[in-house]
Amino acid sequence: MEKKAHHANPASEKIVEWGEANQIETCFDRAQKMKPCPIGETGACCKICHMGPCRLVGKDAEATAKGVCGASVATVAARNFARMIAAGTACHGDHGRDMAFTLLAVAEGHAKDFKITDVRKLYRIAGILDIEFEGRPVNDVARDVATKLIEDFGRQRGEMNFIKRAPQKTQERWRKWDIVPRGLDREVAETLDRTTMGMDADPDSILMHGLRTAISNGWGGSMISTEVTDVLFGTPQPVKAEASLGIFKEDEVNIVIHGHEPMLAEILVEVVNDPEMIAYAKSKGAKGINLGGMCCTANEVMMRHGIPSAGGLTNQELSIMTGLVELMVVDVQCIMPALAGLAKKFHTKFITTSKKVKIPGAQHIQFEEDRAKEIAKEITKLAIDNYSNRKKGGSHVTDKYPLIAGFSHEYIEYMQGGRYRGSFRPLNDAIMAGRVRGVVGLVGCDNPRVPATGLHKYLAVELIKNDVLIVSSGCSSVACGSVGYLTPEMAMEYAGPGLREVCEAIGIPPILHLGSCVDNTRILTIAAAMAAEGGLSDEIGGMPAVGIAPEWMSEKATAIACYFAASGVPVIMGGESPVSASKEVTRIMTEVWFERFRGAVHFEPDPEKILAMTLDYIDKARAALKLKKYEPGKFGTEKVLMDMAARREIEKAGRPHIGL
Repeated sequence: MEKKAHHANPASEKIVEWGEANQIETCFDRAQKMKPCPIGETGACCKICHMGPCRLVGKDAEATAKGVCGASVATVAARNFARMIAAGTACHGDHGRDMAFTLLAVAEGHAKDFKITDVRKLYRIAGILDIEFEGRPVNDVARDVATKLIEDFGRQRGEMNFIKRAPQKTQERWRKWDIVPRGLDREVAETLDRTTMGMDADPDSILMHGLRTAISNGWGGSMISTEVTDVLFGTPQPVKAEASLGIFKEDEVNIVIHGHEPMLAEILVEVVNDPEMIAYAKSKGAKGINLGGMCCTANEVMMRHGIPSAGGLTNQELSIMTGLVELMVVDVQCIMPALAGLAKKFHTKFITTSKKVKIPGAQHIQFEEDRAKEIAKEITKLAIDNYSNRKKGGSHVTDKYPLIAGFSHEYIEYMQGGRYRGSFRPLNDAIMAGRVRGVVGLVGCDNPRVPATGLHKYLAVELIKNDVLIVSSGCSSVACGSVGYLTPEMAMEYAGPGLREVCEAIGIPPILHLGSCVDNTRILTIAAAMAAEGGLSDEIGGMPAVGIAPEWMSEKATAIACYFAASGVPVIMGGESPVSASKEVTRIMTEVWFERFRGAVHFEPDPEKILAMTLDYIDKARAALKLKKYEPGKFGTEKVLMDMAARREIEKAGRPHIGL
């Protein structure tokens, strides 16, 4: 029998096999040993009070099983899922909060190693927030913007600021069903309150508040993080980089920055290129300093500086196992506690930097914004001093691939019309004409319970073959980049004829790297801009668009899925359903949510079925919008070069013009 691969990336699989041969345990080994609890996996275990835990199982459990308090399977499954949404929202919310406070510190002069990099975007956000910016000092505007955004976390009444960025019809749906969030902390707290024993027992009521909480993440905490990060460090535009475990250099000091927040990573980019630091590295026998990224911190510095990525979630242990990493420094989110013990088997130093992330066995160096560069230099020197301790052990690989990263909302708008006439009209036209069948957000983690990154690879290729444009973020982007899928040349090799024509006309890859997992909010603002452009749906719901997280593992992913569903996007999550114990909860999250918001959340482990469901959603949306039925290679109206007068006549008549 052929051995089942652990990882779909050949370089990663090679290191996993080396680890097995050398009795080094990884997440892949633990995934094999630790099977999921069959009761908890389906959402039928309740442990929110000390009368339990209660296992609601047995024949016809949904109709007959009750917890000690009388809670039904549907109530328990809804509570469990809502708490996952709250945890994911809290995690991404804290990320956004930290970024907003960093902006405030910069504006007030308390973080002198940082500055406002994109003033144009600062003013754009100020305009959205109704903050006057004309003729005012930049830091004064930044202070007011930061202060107003910070209010979104603790607000008790009213509405979060960025809700107004959603299409009007989408907002109307939210208000009709009373799910407009007040403040992120308020909604997270209420989720925990509602799901405590003796509180809300109506599955629909619980899940509706789950949607409100998720919206506070998507149109609040995560969106704040994306916008503020752009203001501080620059709005991304396409940049060349490399990915996979072959990015490490045998004759240089290798440092890995891992996690999600970009502050320390940005300073490290500056410090490792400091001539003083490079000279110090050379004095220790190295030819230079090589900074690489891991997970979403990698995406942050990749799309702004071209820093290479060593991979996503399941590559973090494998990077140490190359034997080439002098130091791994982490901030927050998706960090495996196993790294501390693994690093001790090699020469690698493992450093934590956040008060919220302390791991037994790790060295802790607290990152402070007012001493950012000083701390970055301390960490870099630790890595350089460790270079001489490198052993020959480890599995060295050389596989790496070029990629293009950094497609922000602003750049996608710019590339379709220039700085002064930026527009989403060409993309809308391409969809209406059938050149582009639809759009998919391919996002989320990679997971050791399947051949890691394999589902991302499969779906990426099959979707673009079917003329579906992909926008990608987080570990999914790295999964695609680590096998060469983020280059324009891929359009020539794999994409369908319509998508290929569009990619060639604009000069883009068929998979657009949008950034880290909080940058899923770029997909929301892009979708809102497409709705405002006209010709498709007048809201996000109803567009030929689907979200897919084929290998998700984090509670953050449930929050992301739900804010997309509430915004009108059907979402398909890979793997077994965490609410499958309840047909009623499943019905609410699919049929009821689709009826109310035109979005849904499905769970499906079979990648072929995920593909079929995705294309079916897209084709049904096209039919509902009365667009031409998609037929490969048949795009309807021929391209016609028109002057502006002709375009105005067409728009006056209310008919879409055909671009691209």
